Amino acid sequence: MQKITVEVDADVLEAARPEGASVAETIREALRWKAHSVASRRLLALRGKVKFDVDWRELRGKDDKD
Repeated sequence: MQKITVEVDADVLEAARPEGASVAETIREALRWKAHSVASRRLLALRGKVKFDVDWRELRGKDDKD
């Protein structure tokens, strides 16, 4: 883990902080959400740019005829 110092508006922090959660827990959760958001945007940017040569039935090892 990396220790950081962050200045956050008190009203924003209290609005985002669940009851009983520490400030550190709230910041960690917010950073996880942000990381997820960034990763999702990167994946969406690939939409239509990646070509697959394998049929989904081959991946599952089944025929559509069954």
